[in-house]
Amino acid sequence: MRTWFLHPHAKKILLIFCLTPFLLYLFKVIADDLGPNPTEALIRGTGDWSIRFLCFVLLVSPLRVETNTPALTRFRRMIGLTVFSYATLHLLCYAGFDMGFELEDIYKDILKRPFILIGFLGWIFLSLMALTSTNAAIKWMGVKRWQRLHKLVYVVAFLAVIHFYWMKSAKHNYNEVIVYACVLGSLLIWRLVRATRGRGNKSV
Repeated sequence: MRTWFLHPHAKKILLIFCLTPFLLYLFKVIADDLGPNPTEALIRGTGDWSIRFLCFVLLVSPLRVETNTPALTRFRRMIGLTVFSYATLHLLCYAGFDMGFELEDIYKDILKRPFILIGFLGWIFLSLMALTSTNAAIKWMGVKRWQRLHKLVYVVAFLAVIHFYWMKSAKHNYNEVIVYACVLGSLLIWRLVRATRGRGNKSV
């Protein structure tokens, strides 16, 4: 099983998996099959997939360590860029279909509704990580500075849950929020515990 992750076609299969939600929504748009409120369906759908892939990218390190499968690391960049891609689609659907790309109205809406401000901040942090995801960026920044910057993913996870919570609170529907909060919280706690153990081992 571990050798499969090193297979030349493994990344291609992952790419197909990452593109599948986008293609499904594209087919629904073409077939006019998005339900009575297409705008809401696209905004909610792209947002949902953003947070799902965020869970996937944060799951890579625990799986790699706990299963002793270093090859999993080679998939982290692609999944991370997928998070950014769906978050960007989420933002574009909001800005275009909901706000008509009226920048002044978007600016006012961001200031007026905190959950949109939180989501926008999360997207900015994702953008910083996406722009520095190349090997050239790592070489230019240095590994330590690059690693510090990419710890913003923890901040993004927190902002994503808050954004999702405020969005769902309008309909008093917290079931999905609880699921994502538990998943992301567990993954972050795993990292904190591992980091604490690492510092403890160094001090011995």
